[in-house]
Amino acid sequence: MTQSTTRKTNARLGVLGLISVATLLNYLDRAVMGVAAPSLTAELKISPEMMGFIFSAFSWTYAASQIPGGIVLDRLGTRITYAGSLILWSFFTLLHGFASNIAMLFGFRLALGAAEAPCYPSNSRILNSWFPQQERARANSVYAVGQYAGLAFFSPLLFWIVGSMGWRALFIIAGGLGLIFGLFMYARYREPEQSSRVNQAELDYIRAGGGLVESQTAQKASFSWSNVRKLMSQRQILGASIGQFCGNSTLVFFLTWFPTYLATERGMDWLKSGTFAVMPYIAASVGVLLGGYISDTLIRRTGSANIGRKLPIVIGLLLASTIILANFVESNTLVITIMSIAFFGQGMVNLGWTLISDVAPKQYIGLTGGVFNLCANLAGIVTPIVVGIIVGQTGSFYGALAFIGVLALVGAAAYVFIVGDVKRVELD
Repeated sequence: MTQSTTRKTNARLGVLGLISVATLLNYLDRAVMGVAAPSLTAELKISPEMMGFIFSAFSWTYAASQIPGGIVLDRLGTRITYAGSLILWSFFTLLHGFASNIAMLFGFRLALGAAEAPCYPSNSRILNSWFPQQERARANSVYAVGQYAGLAFFSPLLFWIVGSMGWRALFIIAGGLGLIFGLFMYARYREPEQSSRVNQAELDYIRAGGGLVESQTAQKASFSWSNVRKLMSQRQILGASIGQFCGNSTLVFFLTWFPTYLATERGMDWLKSGTFAVMPYIAASVGVLLGGYISDTLIRRTGSANIGRKLPIVIGLLLASTIILANFVESNTLVITIMSIAFFGQGMVNLGWTLISDVAPKQYIGLTGGVFNLCANLAGIVTPIVVGIIVGQTGSFYGALAFIGVLALVGAAAYVFIVGDVKRVELD
């Protein structure tokens, strides 16, 4: 098809804005538990070991629902799946504010995890549908920064809400905001060829760069477990899944135990913890954006997806492993510096989602995203429990930080030695 000479629209940027806000709410709703934890555990008399299981409960159903979520996405499409997921997870976030015992809290965490499952596979499909390859890493970094920016810039406000209004208000406010945006998302999002805001020149531009403008065709693909096995037999998907599991362990620590680490291990009070907690999240936000910029720049200059996608991720994982150094310093300022470097590196690891969108088979983008996110978010099950057990048994975070640092090194090795060539997988 000959590209139109008409000046192209930029409707894809509006779509990017939608999923950026949705992703911010997604991570805010799962992360406010970490902010509420010190007050919540005191009121409900929850031990560190039990709190580890409560933190983990979200990821039990989140991970288990990834493949079903990918199937739903491939069948129903992005608009219905994404908006429905957003409304449901916001509702369950709100219900956290009414939990009166451990059982209710545990149940709401399970429900929240299942409801949030389609978010990232949907984001991956949107990137494939709306963006050419040379723009995907930056687009990925823009929406993904929401998972860090929510706590980076709202932490002082979140800690203030807990301190002045109580931990229950935190969940009710966050959930209410999500319910409103879910309705807005449904009203605004359309696939490229269904959108009234995109012209033919932009569609041609997206298609010429490898964007799957005709995204509805992928939604007709049938599901079978043999296709899941085929996907996991591909070294690109297997290696990226292992690496993302390891990198996600750092992210999970910051979303769950980090505020408690500051308050108990470092003896920081509420307001001071809120202020200090901002710095690593800001660093992670910069890491996400810089990683996307570096990745697309390397691809344009070298023409190599291997260099452009894998190199920033490996560097990020190596930086994330420096979290272990926090065990050997006394100064809280140095601790925050180390944590910021580690979380900056983890932000760069988010490029794994761009890599997986580059290698996913065209007819199974939703399913591939689900499989990838399932493996990556097993970290959400393992990490909170392991950290809770270590802290409960030793009374210290020393072993917990060592555990996170070693996993980051394993992740770097997976991207170097397992992933192989970054190219789109073809399934029969």
